[in-house]
Amino acid sequence: MADTMQFDLVSPERKLASVQAREVRIPGADGDLTAMPGHSPLITTLRPGILTVVSAEGAADYAVTGGFAEINGEGVIVLAERGMPKAELTPDVHAEMMEEARKVVETAPPSLVDAAAKMLADMEALGTHMTL
Repeated sequence: MADTMQFDLVSPERKLASVQAREVRIPGADGDLTAMPGHSPLITTLRPGILTVVSAEGAADYAVTGGFAEINGEGVIVLAERGMPKAELTPDVHAEMMEEARKVVETAPPSLVDAAAKMLADMEALGTHMTL
């Protein structure tokens, strides 16, 4: 089994990362998970949180607000709704994200109110990782 796997993180605005990774820690909608070389195939949705990539250069953290991760034995591809290096998660950026999340909650149909409220809580928790 290989020691590393290909990791790609893409948001609509830009390609954030493309490295050979030892592990990727993912904030999955159903709970956090760690993907490593040889991982069983899996597709998961993301919740707002910090995604960590461990490579030969060290660990790199990225703030993501949602999206999907496709995992297999050879690599991980993350398509983030919005993503940025953790260092770019400033109080102003977080406030903008919170405002967008509140609008989603306010306009959510009754069947999705619980999911929207959880997303808002996850977005609020993301603020604890801010660069001040």
